[in-house]
Amino acid sequence: MELIKSNVKLDAKGLACPMPIVKTRKAMKELENGQVIEVQATDKGSKADIKAWADSTGNQYLGTIENGEVLLHYLRKSSDENTIEKKFENVVTNDDLNEKLQNENIIVLDVREEAEYVFNHIPNAISIPLGELENRLSELDKDNEIYIICRTGNRSDFAAQLLVSSGFTNVFNVVPGMTEWSGETVSIKG
Repeated sequence: MELIKSNVKLDAKGLACPMPIVKTRKAMKELENGQVIEVQATDKGSKADIKAWADSTGNQYLGTIENGEVLLHYLRKSSDENTIEKKFENVVTNDDLNEKLQNENIIVLDVREEAEYVFNHIPNAISIPLGELENRLSELDKDNEIYIICRTGNRSDFAAQLLVSSGFTNVFNVVPGMTEWSGETVSIKG
């Protein structure tokens, strides 16, 4: 049973430090920017090691789930999303969104990858990864205010442009996104 969708699964079970990191580093080189890897390890120290490695290399540590004796670590390959110029005009801040959450008529659309969403998201946010959005527009109501959030405001910028070009009118890009979100969040416990 797959707990969380990932692009690649890496079996590092039975390996002791530093081998899970060595194998992870090699596997990450093969990933495209933004893809998610699941690293399966049995070394209890790998949780701290993999998080520290991800932080030091600029990759995103999403979280770890304990599945019996196996630790499932989720990482997202870094991309240059922090440096891309934002294009969408209707922008609100994280604080603006936090205030708006008191209003029941808004939709929060989280366009990050499923693994990012599962480990940390705004309560009641709808998860539709950016790559699936075009095929899932029918799941959204054009009459609602839609606040789109991602990790940094870049993927949500593209999503906002897509929604507007598809006839949505009340669309807002939330910047800087989940990297600096201080409001309430929900996550699975690993």
